[in-house]
Amino acid sequence: MNSKSSFCGSFDHQVSRRGFLGAAAATGVGLFSDMTRLDALAESAVASDLKKNQKRVILLWLAGGASQLETWDPKPGTPTGGPFRAIQTAVAGTHISELMPQMAKRMKDTCIIRSLNTRNGDHGGGAKLMNRGRMDESGVKYPDLGAVIAREMGRADSKVPDYVTFYTQTEGRISGDPGFLGSRYAPMELTTSMKPENIKKLDGIDELDHQQRADLREFLAKRFAQGRPNSAIVGSHNEAYQRVRGLMASEKLFDITQEPANIREKYGKSQFGEQCLIARRLVEAGVPFVRVARAWWDSHGQNFETHQEMVPELDHVMATLIDDLKERGLLQDTLVITLAEFGRTPSINASLGRDHFASAWSCSLTGAGIKGGACYGKTDANGNKVVEGEVNAAKLFATIYSALGINPHKNYHIGARPVPLVDAGTEVIKEVLA
Repeated sequence: MNSKSSFCGSFDHQVSRRGFLGAAAATGVGLFSDMTRLDALAESAVASDLKKNQKRVILLWLAGGASQLETWDPKPGTPTGGPFRAIQTAVAGTHISELMPQMAKRMKDTCIIRSLNTRNGDHGGGAKLMNRGRMDESGVKYPDLGAVIAREMGRADSKVPDYVTFYTQTEGRISGDPGFLGSRYAPMELTTSMKPENIKKLDGIDELDHQQRADLREFLAKRFAQGRPNSAIVGSHNEAYQRVRGLMASEKLFDITQEPANIREKYGKSQFGEQCLIARRLVEAGVPFVRVARAWWDSHGQNFETHQEMVPELDHVMATLIDDLKERGLLQDTLVITLAEFGRTPSINASLGRDHFASAWSCSLTGAGIKGGACYGKTDANGNKVVEGEVNAAKLFATIYSALGINPHKNYHIGARPVPLVDAGTEVIKEVLA
């Protein structure tokens, strides 16, 4: 990446390096006595059932805001279009940027939404909105998409995490947030390495000692909870800790050397490519939600140089991921999303960059529950505004939930208060659903 590429500097550095303890589904410690046989997962009846029925999500988070004009909604030959051509895709009448030739060939599996108007051009606020589908209210901290998918699709008998998020860049970091769902649905966050930290049992602790420590923690937790019988927070933390031994067994899933050399070569040696390969390994093992974040799209300066470098990488890795999922029979049950906090301005600034723009931008959906080849919504000739099929954050999230078989109109509850999964009255985009 060009070290001179501009970034506006508005980002969140909060990191939870031990957050994996919160990535949990409730299950007893005793179920996970074998911490060495990861391949047993592939042979189990549970894994077979997961592969047949469980939906999964891989979110490719384009941190900083990728340009829709250099990806999904090009405007060549216009004052705002920039230097790149539009190319015909495998779907008649649908064109995307020439920087994405591989995805152009795979457009029959992919849906483009070109009409997002999310009205929040701030990095922090936009990232929260596009990870949750709405903003927090007074007294209500909403869960993000990963936490909701973990709750809806995580399994108590699974040995793998429910929610994993990769982000090892320094810019634009956003932490996973389970909101009012509690620590039970917090992510395993990988912020400094592609492998979980603090997941191995120390060499000086034998198996009996490890079990006794877990038993002691459980005993103390039960004593603590006795005087707090209605505490959801206490219960959520206890469920998280009960899952630790299962998480320890999942270490090999993060090791790409377990993959054949030809598969590793297909994804490439970039960090983004390797993280997407791990994401495929994780969803194949039954992890419901994986977010892979790729940073430095915030191109206030040198927009075209930035995208000329980064879009081909996205194109190659995304196409490889889709092919890999399809060949393994996983794409029909796995939803691959490209999303960011916003897009980029059609206008080009004095630094030959594009600034924050949340009024008319794009995302893509591929796989589970989605009508491949669909292209929904339309922007005007210069990309300044949505002229057909406007989509806000709530409508996008309702559509994502529907594609996964989740009723977007269901209620969660905070005490006796019902909290709808998406804003009341929100409709799904029926035209993009299979």
